Amino acid sequence: MKKAYVFPGQGSQFPGMAKDLYENSPLAKEMLEKANTILGFRITDIMFNGTDEELKQTKVTQPAIFLHSTVLAATLGESFKPDMVAGHSLGEFSALVANKTLTFEDALVLVSKRALAMQKACEAQPSTMAAVLGMDDAKVEEICASVTEGIVVAANYNCPGQLVISGSVEGINKACELLKAAGAKRALVLPVGGAFHSPLMEPARVELEAAINATKFSVPVCPVYQNVNAKPVSDPEEIKKNLIAQLTAPVRWTQSVQNMTADGATHYTEVGPGKVLQGLVKKISPAAEVASA
Repeated sequence: MKKAYVFPGQGSQFPGMAKDLYENSPLAKEMLEKANTILGFRITDIMFNGTDEELKQTKVTQPAIFLHSTVLAATLGESFKPDMVAGHSLGEFSALVANKTLTFEDALVLVSKRALAMQKACEAQPSTMAAVLGMDDAKVEEICASVTEGIVVAANYNCPGQLVISGSVEGINKACELLKAAGAKRALVLPVGGAFHSPLMEPARVELEAAINATKFSVPVCPVYQNVNAKPVSDPEEIKKNLIAQLTAPVRWTQSVQNMTADGATHYTEVGPGKVLQGLVKKISPAAEVASA
């Protein structure tokens, strides 16, 4: 029996997040106050009392989810003994703190830089994403490749029958039209700021690469199954390389969970806000036990 700990990405934020941790754990309070100092603004005020709209600000969303996850993991103390970790997109940074590849402080700085670099890339070119339901991955890929208007790529392999595509506005609109015609149950444009995990994030990747290369990565206490290749990685240099590539490459979540299960994971604990990953794990690996931290 092996335990996998998984960490959510953008979209799982909610007003009041991590407030109970702050109020009930001196360690959580200390970490969150340290985060306020590092970021240069009181992100806790927005996390605890902000509106949905305020939480959606890019400079807030990514650090807020990262903080909720990493602080919660820290409060688990001795009971937190992962055999393997993985994170969905942004969640990969939380996973790398959990397995001690990155320090909490260094990872927070990288997450903040990532959020701002992605925001800049989104503003440079209007772009979007769409969720495609009820269609085989290979068929979605084939249709995306056939679109000649702009850029469209598969971005998030979330679970069988659920794939998110990413690209230019015209490309996504055309792809949705073709996907529906080809029999997709749904092809729905998402309310996101840009084409994450697509070639349109190249300016952000370049910016983040410099920051990641300047950061110390240590040998982890357990492997991380990374988004880019869905494989267990323990070499700090390889982890770094994959983390840089992550911004313009798809999130291979389906494949990551399949590989963790094949490598003996029977229990998956989601650490952070929400329960999205538990639902995806059950669809990918129905025999697995899932829980919230």
